[in-house]
Amino acid sequence: MCIWAITIFGLLLRLLFINKAEGLWNDEYVSWFVASQPFTNGFIESVKSQCHMPFYYLYLKFFMLLFGQSDLLLRLTSVLAGTISIPVMYLVGKEKDKQTGIFTAILTALSSFLIYYSQEVRFYAILFLFSALSLLFTIRVLKKQNNYNFIGLIISNLLILITHTIGFVYVFFNIVILSILLFKTYKKQIIKLWAILAILFICTTPLIIKIFTTQSFSQWWGKFSLAKFGFLMTDYFSPILTNLVDSPAKFFYNPTPEFFIFALCPALIATFWIIKAILKDKVNTFLFLCTVGVVIVMSFAAILGKLVFITKYSIEIYPTLILLAAFGAISINKKWLRYGSISIFCLLQIIYLLYSPISAPKIKRAQGHAIVADLINKANLKDGDYIILEYYPAERFEKYIDFSKYKVISIDKGNFHLYMTPDTNYRKAYKDGKEIYRDLFKSNSNPYLKFRIYNDIVNQMQPNQSVLVVMLNSVAFYPSNVMMGMSGDDTLYEKVPLLFLVFSHIKSQIFFDLSETLTRIDFRSRGDWAAIKFTKLNNGNQE
Repeated sequence: MCIWAITIFGLLLRLLFINKAEGLWNDEYVSWFVASQPFTNGFIESVKSQCHMPFYYLYLKFFMLLFGQSDLLLRLTSVLAGTISIPVMYLVGKEKDKQTGIFTAILTALSSFLIYYSQEVRFYAILFLFSALSLLFTIRVLKKQNNYNFIGLIISNLLILITHTIGFVYVFFNIVILSILLFKTYKKQIIKLWAILAILFICTTPLIIKIFTTQSFSQWWGKFSLAKFGFLMTDYFSPILTNLVDSPAKFFYNPTPEFFIFALCPALIATFWIIKAILKDKVNTFLFLCTVGVVIVMSFAAILGKLVFITKYSIEIYPTLILLAAFGAISINKKWLRYGSISIFCLLQIIYLLYSPISAPKIKRAQGHAIVADLINKANLKDGDYIILEYYPAERFEKYIDFSKYKVISIDKGNFHLYMTPDTNYRKAYKDGKEIYRDLFKSNSNPYLKFRIYNDIVNQMQPNQSVLVVMLNSVAFYPSNVMMGMSGDDTLYEKVPLLFLVFSHIKSQIFFDLSETLTRIDFRSRGDWAAIKFTKLNNGNQE
C-alpha cells in the first residue's frame, strides 16, 4: 500500500501545471515533428536527420496515432514513463532491503529533475525508466545468474541503446562492471563477449570517426567547466535546476540564502549518503565507478567540443545515484542523524516544489513556439505581408500557425551564412566564421545583409504593406555597441560563441535597415521572443 501511495503522490507532482501555455519549445517541437511524419512518407528520413536514436519517436508516434497530437497528450506520454519509474525504483531499492526500496521510491517521486522531464516532450523520462530497469537487472544478475535476469538486463540495455545516442557509454561501463564481478564464474563467456565487442568496435570505427569530425552547430552554446560537476549533484538532488540547457561558469553564481538552503544543502546531504553507501558495500562501489566512468567520458567529449555537459545527458547514471543515496541514508546507525537528514532533505524538496514560482512543474518554456504564433496573430498582419523569422525556420512553428497567407523569410542557424557575406558557405562559416565576420561586428555595418533585406523585402513591398520581424532574444542579446567593443578585445571575443554574435548582429542590422525606410508600428515581447512590426507608408516616404 505504501508504494502505491508514493506513486500516486509522484503522479500528482508530475501533473501539476502540466499544460504549458507557451507550447512546445525547440527540442520538444522536433520530437513532435519527427513523430508526426507518416511512416511511408517522411518518418524514416526525419529520424535519420536527428542526432538521437529512433525508439522515442516510435513511442511518441504510437500514442499520437491512438489519442491525437495535442500538447497535453504529448506531455502525458512522459508523465506515464515518469510515474512507472517510481515503482520500478522501489524494486531496485528493495533488492537491498524494503526500507531502502521505499526511500528510493520517495527520492524518485520527489525528484525535481524527474518531475521536469516527466512534463517534457523528450525521451529523458523513458530513458530514466530503461536505466532503472537496467540497474534492477544488473543487481539481480549479480545476485542470481539465471536466464530471466540475463534477458532482462540485455533487453533494458538494448532499449537504452536505441533511445539515446550516447547511451552506449553507460552500457559499456555496465558491462565492464559485470565482467569484473562475474569473471570468476563466467570466464569463458566474458572473454567471448569482449571479443565480440572488440569486433563491433572495429566495424563501427568509421562511424566513430565521423561523429568526432562532423561539423555542426548543434552543440555550440556552452563550454565545459568544473562547476558542471557541482550542478550535476544540485540538479539531481536539489529542487533548484540549474543545468537544464547550460549553466554558469562558477558554481557559487548566486550566493543567496535560497541557493545555500535549497540547492547546496540537499546536494551535500545526498553526497554524504552516497559516500556512506560506497564505504558500506563492495557492489555499491562498483556501481558508483560505473557512474564515474560515464561522467569522465562526458567531460572528455565536452572538453573536445563534441558535447555540452548538461545534466540530462547523463541521466542513465541517475538511478544508481538515487539508489546509493537511499541505501546510504537508511544505513545510518544513529536514528537522530538518519531520520533528521531524511526529514530535512524531503522537507526542502516539498517546500520548494509547492511554493517557489520557478519550481520544476512551474518553469515556463520561454522559447515555446506557441508564443511566436500568438505574437504574429496579435500583429494584425494582412494577406501578403512579410514575416522575417530569426534563428528558426518557418517549419518550427507550423503546429501553431498557418504561414500560407504570408511571405515568410527565415534567417536561421542553418542558412545565416547566406545573409552575412556573399561568398561564404556553411562549412566555412562554421570553421572560420569568427574571423570572417569580425570586421562586420566591429564596424556595426553589413552592406550585404542590407542589400538582401532591401532586395528581397523592402523594394518588393507596396504602400501600407507590413513586415513583422520575430526575434529570439535568448540567442541575440548583445547590443551593437557591446558587439563593437567585444570584437576589438581578443580575450572577450574568443569566449563568445559565434551564433550569439551572428544573431545579435542580424537582429540589430535588420532593425536599423528597416527603420531607415519603414515606420515602426508595434512592438511586443513574451518569454524569450520579441516581434517588431514595420509598415511602408506613402511609397516609402515616412511621416
